[in-house]
Amino acid sequence: MRRFFFMTFLSPRLRTLALFVAIPAGLLFLSSGCKRSAPAASAAGAPQILHLGNSAEPADLDPQSITGRPEADVVRTLMEGLVTYDPQTLEPRPGQAERWDVSPDGLIYTFHLRADARWSNGESVTATDFVRSWQRMLTPSFGAEYAYNFYLVEGAEAFNRGQLTDFGQTGFKALDERTVQIALIDPTSYFLSLILHTSWNPVPIRTVEKFGGLARKGTAWTRAENYVGNGPFVLKSWKQNQKIVVGRSPTYWNREHVALDEVHLYATDNTDTEERMFRTGKLDITGALPLSKIETYRNEKSAALRVEPYLSTAYIRTNVTRPHLADPRVRRALALAIDRERLCQRVLHGTKFPAHSLTPPNTAGFTAAPGDIRYDLDAAKALLAEAGYPDGRGFPATEVLFPTSENGRIVMEAIQEMWRKGLGIDIRLLNQEWKVYLDSLNTLNFDLSWSAWVGDYVDPSTFLDLMTGTSGNNRTGWKNAAFDRLIEAARAESEPAKRHALFQEMETLLARDAPILPLYYYANVYLVNPRVRGWYPTLLDVHPLQAVSLAPE
Repeated sequence: MRRFFFMTFLSPRLRTLALFVAIPAGLLFLSSGCKRSAPAASAAGAPQILHLGNSAEPADLDPQSITGRPEADVVRTLMEGLVTYDPQTLEPRPGQAERWDVSPDGLIYTFHLRADARWSNGESVTATDFVRSWQRMLTPSFGAEYAYNFYLVEGAEAFNRGQLTDFGQTGFKALDERTVQIALIDPTSYFLSLILHTSWNPVPIRTVEKFGGLARKGTAWTRAENYVGNGPFVLKSWKQNQKIVVGRSPTYWNREHVALDEVHLYATDNTDTEERMFRTGKLDITGALPLSKIETYRNEKSAALRVEPYLSTAYIRTNVTRPHLADPRVRRALALAIDRERLCQRVLHGTKFPAHSLTPPNTAGFTAAPGDIRYDLDAAKALLAEAGYPDGRGFPATEVLFPTSENGRIVMEAIQEMWRKGLGIDIRLLNQEWKVYLDSLNTLNFDLSWSAWVGDYVDPSTFLDLMTGTSGNNRTGWKNAAFDRLIEAARAESEPAKRHALFQEMETLLARDAPILPLYYYANVYLVNPRVRGWYPTLLDVHPLQAVSLAPE
């Protein structure tokens, strides 16, 4: 996704094709003699069952309404779009479509569905299923946060805004029951990577209609007893706040090449508990590692420890609809008072890297120029005083929201102390469980909020699209017409140097207005049972489980 995500602040995983940050020698793939006991994999002949830490309890499993990482990781096991991921490179490979054609001008994509594409109830997956699913995604009353991901298709934005009421006039067509056609506004080099995202997956139309209709979110169709998918696994059970069990699908087109019999995905938002589960054999892969345990695993040169780069940026959202946060001087003061170097080295043990832009460095060749996102306490104090709060006097009561996590609490306490000592303001910390936290973001029911974004594909637009006025994932209240025009220009531009210049203008606007306060770029620190096979390091932290297996003990 990508999408907003939660990974208890220190979650998995790397992509070898592009290291976007320089990771110190010795941090990458620490491995050799393992002194801690690793969890047992399946014995020869025994069922192949993978036990996986999945961070928080998923809010839902509807591919068109989810925005978080815990949800997407489950949905990818249950649903598949026109294309699927190569397990090593994450490049698009044939999924429900066995092949596709592209017009010479790069505007028309024609996808040919597999004859054996099936839903888990045995019904055929059809072109109409795809087109009606996309219509649902863009229906204004549905309120999909990811609707903007479809705006590069003819008529999609107009339909989503209610300016076009006939979906047949958009660029989505079912030419017949096995042929889907999509017409783009401009040639888009990353289009096939974009449609890997869960929002482009089809949903089982008849099932969704049966349980509450297509225009509603949160209906009963996603319960285990009702769920119908078309992916490599089927939903067997969902015990709230405990675990989700998926089993190999008997109707999946490539089922013979799926090795795992089951995957158990645990709601593990406590990293200390998760690490203990790994040591005692209850988990094969964790979602994170407690900050306090990193040095221990490093010193032991554990074969289970993974430290890998990751296309993701952590930042603090500001709610610009709050009167005092509507002033960009206040927002910039908060940004300038954060010592990112100290945060990354002393608090995060060198596993994260100071962020000075929303887009991580070297994303598809683009690196934002050093700008105004830096540590400058004198400038921060001057801006705060200019805004009417000299030495913090009179600064309104303010809270910073973050999702429940011990690692997250440590990070936020460090930033809270920087603001207290540096600016003289006392900002309270407020943590919420994942579902409540997401609702607070969606309704702008917060002052400041820790956030993070992982790329949905390897291009700067997957980050910068977030901040448009029409993005359902913006969640700051900030709108800037100049920024939106730059996004549109970048979508239409094919020359890399010109696109990069447009991206730089956008980053400059974000630094000037400071609706978000970049904190750090990710490297993931987590644990993997050495017996797990087919779990490759990927920059987007996506791991197709149909390619994973467990070696015998």
